[in-house]
Amino acid sequence: MPTPTPEFFQQACQWCAIFMLVSGAFTGLAFVFKWGIRFRFVGITSLLGVLTGSLLALSFFPLSKAVIPGAAKYNLVYDLAGPEVVISVSPTITPTELEATLLQASENLFSPGRVGRGTNDLTIKVRTILHQKSGMSQLIPLGQIQRSLTVRDDPNAKITLNQDNLAALATTTFDPSSS
Repeated sequence: MPTPTPEFFQQACQWCAIFMLVSGAFTGLAFVFKWGIRFRFVGITSLLGVLTGSLLALSFFPLSKAVIPGAAKYNLVYDLAGPEVVISVSPTITPTELEATLLQASENLFSPGRVGRGTNDLTIKVRTILHQKSGMSQLIPLGQIQRSLTVRDDPNAKITLNQDNLAALATTTFDPSSS
């Protein structure tokens, strides 16, 4: 079964809201005519209200993550729901994989609830950790992407790659057993 889309939840929310209004009308009639089941209608209407609110919330955020072809696996290092996020990738990543990974991270980490703190851009910085000697690690910044905090499909996302560090990383031998 495919993952439900926000449009599916929006349509379900509309139907649930209609049922809630009909149930509210029956609840009003039950109180006017003093039917014995009037308090059951209050419970049904309340439940439909909670369900409508939940479906409305699910219609704003997709449940599935974006999958960009060619993207590599990344780990979230720093994210306080603000305008800056830091992720880490494998030291064996290529520049094309890095671009795809940055695009995928910007899609997956977008949220309208992020606090801008004086800026309208979300900046996602990417780095890798290189273990060259036993007990010695080096953080290497590889690039970043800047995108809008408010526009989900931002056509003006700006990717900046640190070409010097990528070139140096390509010539460095990496010992996976030390990580």
